[in-house]
Amino acid sequence: MDLFSSAPPAQPLAARLRASTLDEYVGQDHLLARGKPLREALEQGALHSMIFWGPPGVGKTTLAQLLAKVSDAHFVTVSAVLAGVKEIRQAVEVARQQAAQYGRRTLLFVDEVHRFNKSQQDAFLPFVEDGTLIFVGATTENPSFELNNALLSRARVYVLKSLDEAAMRQLVQRALNEPRGLGERRLSLEEGAFAMLMAAADGDGRRLLNLLENASDLVEDGQAITVELLQSLLGDTLRRFDKGGEAFYDQISALHKSVRGSNPDGALYWYARMLDGGCDPLYIARRVVRMASEDIGNADPRALALCLSAWDVQERLGSPEGELAVAQALVYLACAPKSNAVYTAFKAAKADAAGLGSLEVPLHLRNAPTRLMKNLGYGDEYRYAHDEPDAYAAGEDYFPEGMAPRHYYQPVPRGLELKIGEKLKHLAELDRASPLQRRKS
Repeated sequence: MDLFSSAPPAQPLAARLRASTLDEYVGQDHLLARGKPLREALEQGALHSMIFWGPPGVGKTTLAQLLAKVSDAHFVTVSAVLAGVKEIRQAVEVARQQAAQYGRRTLLFVDEVHRFNKSQQDAFLPFVEDGTLIFVGATTENPSFELNNALLSRARVYVLKSLDEAAMRQLVQRALNEPRGLGERRLSLEEGAFAMLMAAADGDGRRLLNLLENASDLVEDGQAITVELLQSLLGDTLRRFDKGGEAFYDQISALHKSVRGSNPDGALYWYARMLDGGCDPLYIARRVVRMASEDIGNADPRALALCLSAWDVQERLGSPEGELAVAQALVYLACAPKSNAVYTAFKAAKADAAGLGSLEVPLHLRNAPTRLMKNLGYGDEYRYAHDEPDAYAAGEDYFPEGMAPRHYYQPVPRGLELKIGEKLKHLAELDRASPLQRRKS
């Protein structure tokens, strides 16, 4: 073998099988099936600026290339990871040359566009506005959070989905049968092996084909790719879980909402998904403590103690003992009576504290550790609750002067808060019966 051969390296399987026509494109039927608006626009060559939002390996780059091809537009691509304003200006100059010399439009494809900062995003806005460029961006992150409003207002967002089983099967069949794939080697794939590939790929077509190609390198022509072979190749494969991105927040949201919705099975599933994806169990343990206060509260105060104990077990013992303790806490929270009364009351109190300014503490509520403070009236007329009937100073006012008393906390008629609500109702009746009026300084 000539080590210094200038022959180009073989393309990866995923690149060789990249669709060259809309009919070859796999997946995204909700956008590209015949009769769908995007398909109609493409076939008519009616290009517009757009953003493709979806997980990795679902065909964002391929679709952008097809857009340029069916519209006879010049295709220019930049990666937001490597490019800057200089590369954008170069793309604009290329677009102007194409228009002047050939009368062709230019499609600028920006991969991972969410990595551009605001000034970089602003750099190509004038050229999108005047038609110099047709802008197509690809992102795995929520455009609402990562892209500025000016760019969003000039581009239509299309959501691309993970590839389903039918699309995955279609990709595998093409890879095994087409000459540009693995067809010349006459390989086959056991059904159980396909199921393993699909699970490992997790909706990512590029990953599916890469795994299939790796497996094909381990078998002879005419042989089958077996379950045993894939087990040795894959090992423990993690599902998609982006520790700082959209998938992360979607899954923790699903976990929290399952607990709030009193569905222990859903809570356990999303907990398992997050662990399977590599999430730090201590992060989940902290969030579980938050759930105890936000969604259960005083309807069952034991929930908070149980969650703190589960967190402690996770810190002390690690996995798997700690994970089981957190699972126990999640099931308890899901099955417990629900109340967000404390959460709602605290938010309302914070809003008043921020919005009403620095109101003075009334003199009767101030402490008086010195003679000067006593002479100034600090603590005068304070009523010590333990000296009052039922240990309650009926009619007393605990809010600043000029602020009407608030009733932030409204217990729900569930769990322990049912009893708490009865107690507060009794105290309110005592207040109404008290001859004392609101204090005036």
